[in-house]
Amino acid sequence: MDAPEPDFDACLACRIVEGDVVPPGGVVLRTHGFVVHGFAERSPLPGWLVVTAARHTRAVYELNEVEAEVLGPLTVRVMKAQRAALGAEHVYAFAIGDLLHHTHLHLVPRFSDTPARLRGRGCFDFGPADAVPEEKIEAAAQAVRAFLEAQHHRGAAD
Repeated sequence: MDAPEPDFDACLACRIVEGDVVPPGGVVLRTHGFVVHGFAERSPLPGWLVVTAARHTRAVYELNEVEAEVLGPLTVRVMKAQRAALGAEHVYAFAIGDLLHHTHLHLVPRFSDTPARLRGRGCFDFGPADAVPEEKIEAAAQAVRAFLEAQHHRGAAD
């Protein structure tokens, strides 16, 4: 039995990739089949970024060889930028895909003052009172964007 065609108009990730939806923090980087952008919900942690495949695929296992080869180095590059630009002591990487059926990877920074209940998988269990003001989300995204741009201008691999 063939899988039903995805509804690209309803897919939040496709809408972000196309620019129809701008998440808090906006797009940080577009490169080689991926878009790095802010988390689409209110976030408890500044600098929470999402690496989304530009092409609609269900999960990492549907990436083609070129996309798969790009994803690892891109993820490392963004995680290093989050640590350097934001002072994050660690960055989590999550690929869950239960709610959004489009290949994406959450890159969630952890800071020394991140409450224990928001560490690890707990970062997804935040409440409205945990949401960081939008100005902090925008500033963190801009800091990572600027770091990545400076790195690129210094000749770092794109």
